[in-house]
Amino acid sequence: MTFIKKVVYGLIKKFKFLPPDLYVKIYYEYYSGKKLNLNNPIEFNQKISWLKVYYHPPILTQLVDKYSVREYVKRKVGEQYLNKLIKVYDKASEVNFDELPNQFVIKGVHGFHFNLIVKDKNKLNRKRAQYLMSKWMRKNQYYRGGLEWAYKNVKPRLIAEKFLSEMDKDVLNDYKFFCFNGEPKFVQIDIDRGINNFRAFYDLDWNKLEFYNKQNPVYPKELEKPENFDEMVEVSTKLAGKFPFVRVDLYSINGKTLFGEMTFYPADARKDFHPYKYDKILGSYIKLPKLDKGQKEITSV
Repeated sequence: MTFIKKVVYGLIKKFKFLPPDLYVKIYYEYYSGKKLNLNNPIEFNQKISWLKVYYHPPILTQLVDKYSVREYVKRKVGEQYLNKLIKVYDKASEVNFDELPNQFVIKGVHGFHFNLIVKDKNKLNRKRAQYLMSKWMRKNQYYRGGLEWAYKNVKPRLIAEKFLSEMDKDVLNDYKFFCFNGEPKFVQIDIDRGINNFRAFYDLDWNKLEFYNKQNPVYPKELEKPENFDEMVEVSTKLAGKFPFVRVDLYSINGKTLFGEMTFYPADARKDFHPYKYDKILGSYIKLPKLDKGQKEITSV
């Protein structure tokens, strides 16, 4: 992409009012440097972009909502896989830190990176925290990013949850299962998030895979397989349902499996896989539903 085109597309991607198919094409090319053919998507992120534009079952809105998804998890696999919920807030001004324990996490249910992790309430800058939460509540993930449809109608809310920790670890490993048409194929493990931001990919037989995202350094060592890994695979399978693609995020804490979140658009379809051949290999795992002639969107699973 030429410099001038990059600048022009950078301006155009602020025009969220454009038709979604046109906007997503511009958005994809701006970040990848490649053109997007929505009539014949091949690579992983190309198919994720197709899902943004055309795959709109209403249940997706529930599943990306970090509060509403709890009912789905409870029904599908059981309440034991949910982290303890302390409180739900409709406004940032409702948060009363005096009522919360010394350690807790507050999340915005309606987007990415809306997380306030408090390890010691006595060290919390409450004024700064209130400012951040108020800022989150004014944002909509659909318009904030690349028209990720599932987030379009999520009601902005905040939830306070139990702070999770594991012995000898400053940051929990995050296990993200990539599920295709209901079947988990591999897991992405994020290690030392916010510190080193290492990342590794393993298949379900716990063999380290060679592909990676350039934005994250590859974890240089071998990871120990969690003792509850088979249970994690089973949980992710049950939660994945029949969706063409969904990523199910789980934690393993001292052998206990806990649910994290579900997402249908990893990294907003902006992180390619390397070596390049894996963009196509992983893309081939997604079997897109058929869009009939004259049909503008798919609303059933």
